[in-house]
Amino acid sequence: MTSLLQRLSAERNRRFVGREREVELFLDAIASRELPFHILHVFGPGGVGKTTLMQQFLRFCERSKISTIYVEGRNIEAAPESFISTLHSLMALNESDSPLDVLAQREERNVILIDTYEAITQLDEWLREVFLPHLSVNTLIVIAGRNPLSSGWCSDPGWQALMHTLPLRNLTPEESQTYLTTRDIPTTQHQAILDFTHGHPLALSLVAEVFAQGKEISFQAESAPNVVKTLLSRFIKEVPTPLHRMALEACAVIRLTTEAALNQILAVPENTLAGEAHSLGEILDVHDLFEWLRGLSFIESGQLGLFPHDLAREVLIADLRWRNSELYTELHHRARQYYTKRLGQTQGQEKHRVLLDYIFLHRDNSAIRSCFTWGEQSSLLTDSLRETDKTALLGMVAEYEGEESAKIADHWLKRQPQNVVVFRDLHSEPAGFAMMVALHTASVEDLNADPAALASWQYLQTHAPLRPSEGATIFRFWMARDTYQAVSPTQSLIFINFVQYFQKTPGLAYTFLPCAQADSWTAMLNYFDLTRLSEIDFTVEGRHYGVYGHDWRIVSPAAWKEILARKEVTTAGESVDNTPVGEPLLVLSQPEFVEAVQNALRNFSCPDVLQNNPLVRSRSVYEVLRSVSEQVATKASMSESPLDTQLSDKSFSGHSPEHINALQNLVKQAVESLQSSPRDEKLYRAVYRTYLNPAPTQEQAAELLDLPFSTYRRHLKAGMTRVTDILWQREIS
Repeated sequence: MTSLLQRLSAERNRRFVGREREVELFLDAIASRELPFHILHVFGPGGVGKTTLMQQFLRFCERSKISTIYVEGRNIEAAPESFISTLHSLMALNESDSPLDVLAQREERNVILIDTYEAITQLDEWLREVFLPHLSVNTLIVIAGRNPLSSGWCSDPGWQALMHTLPLRNLTPEESQTYLTTRDIPTTQHQAILDFTHGHPLALSLVAEVFAQGKEISFQAESAPNVVKTLLSRFIKEVPTPLHRMALEACAVIRLTTEAALNQILAVPENTLAGEAHSLGEILDVHDLFEWLRGLSFIESGQLGLFPHDLAREVLIADLRWRNSELYTELHHRARQYYTKRLGQTQGQEKHRVLLDYIFLHRDNSAIRSCFTWGEQSSLLTDSLRETDKTALLGMVAEYEGEESAKIADHWLKRQPQNVVVFRDLHSEPAGFAMMVALHTASVEDLNADPAALASWQYLQTHAPLRPSEGATIFRFWMARDTYQAVSPTQSLIFINFVQYFQKTPGLAYTFLPCAQADSWTAMLNYFDLTRLSEIDFTVEGRHYGVYGHDWRIVSPAAWKEILARKEVTTAGESVDNTPVGEPLLVLSQPEFVEAVQNALRNFSCPDVLQNNPLVRSRSVYEVLRSVSEQVATKASMSESPLDTQLSDKSFSGHSPEHINALQNLVKQAVESLQSSPRDEKLYRAVYRTYLNPAPTQEQAAELLDLPFSTYRRHLKAGMTRVTDILWQREIS
């Protein structure tokens, strides 16, 4: 008859997947005539499967009739006598027998498995110096714990030669799929589960249990708080203070944690969301917090900062969003402020990294997550075009888009070589490139040579004509050498470069982005407020390309950042609003703008008329409103949480009094600026007496100014023209 123990063993064995390399290493060791090593150290974060692997090792030993002792560190006191007493009991020795003597005299192969080693680290020196050296040469000791072994092991040349380290990682996607299949999880749910668990064994097991209780569900981390709680407890035994927890949560929110970033994000005033009674900076030095984070088993140290293991980040974020969504939003706000400041202080490669950090704040949204690689760093360098690059770049275009496209690329390389960015690998060879074609400087011959450029230019003429000093760009060719336009480190850097391009290019009115697989980018590009312009899709050599576009005069870079800030803490199941704050801006032609300024002057003191003036929705008025909002938020942030002090959206919506006041102030400033020039002083007086502080009639205005009426009219006309020019230059600059 089959025993319950046999059934348990069979079921555990059935559910054990992966770890082929680790298992093979162990089996080869115990079967070898002479042990290749005497210490096998398995380490990894909580829940990664260390105990499961150790139990599998135990079953292999039992099958091979190898004497094995399994010591669970969490069940014993961290003292030598307790360890010896535990061995005595596990070995079923007589009261007078010494476990160490018995183990030292064994000539046959035997294995000692010590699990949860972090619970008995106080025994580390005693085990290394006293106990283990006296064991039989046929003894294999397997130590499993969360952390790497102490420096005492690594600095001892003897133990170095007798030790093998085995860091345990998550299961591969293929192994994870196998496990989910063995647990009868619907295949339609596999990807969502893999996206959350990243192959973490305990997470996979817990999610499988959720499905075992109700298979007709759709998995989301936020809908399974018990799963998150269990995983969190495995990662974090205890957190010393609320500030430590906040530091850990900040580390999960941002891509890379440095002391500088931590200092900015945690430097909040008294009585904030963290609930601290005093300034957080006074409670604990940020350096201490950083070092505490650095010592956690699930936090990795990279060249540019600290970052959590993927699942640890997922769990911390899911827990924070579920438990304290206000703090989650607040941490994002502080991080965004920090990166905005850094963007103004950096250049070149460092600016690219900060931009990636900035965009990482949107990673929790599924539209963004899958469209970037979020690694700690890339070895790629951004460079300008070299003459020796052209063959390689044209070769990429020919490979992925055909010879006809390569001819078009060659044309633009000759005409606008300054607008090409090359991404170089460690050998300085082109690993990818991006070509930004300036449409407004292209000749008719240039446009006719490229169906993409021609279609984009014709669209501008019909739908969004450029004004003086304005430009338009098509990101004509963009690709990675090995992966074309698929998600990759090169593609991510290309997109980061695009963001940097439209932020730093003066007078940029419109950008176009053609994509080979346009539909696959819809979610991400819509999220970033790029509109699908199917009417200008084009075909080259039988290959179809879809085009996205953005009018930066309607939604300026500043307004674009505000839109993204509103979306930053949304997830897949939440609504994503693409509309700018308030109504979209109007793009007025110069004649329309002149007419609107004249109307604003004539009705300067009539708010009910001004609310219908097109200038109310101009970029200039918006910039005034934004500046006021930032000043208010900055003052308020000195005493309150930014969450409670930002101007509400209604400050920008409709044609509110704020809009009318902004327009009046804008016009008044332009008029008053005429006083700075002696030549324009007379023009200022005419405009002032006619519109800002008007006389009852123009005739009386001329009398007050002691001017002939014809001279007054000439001054007034010239003054209106100067004011209009000043406002126009502000609008288009």
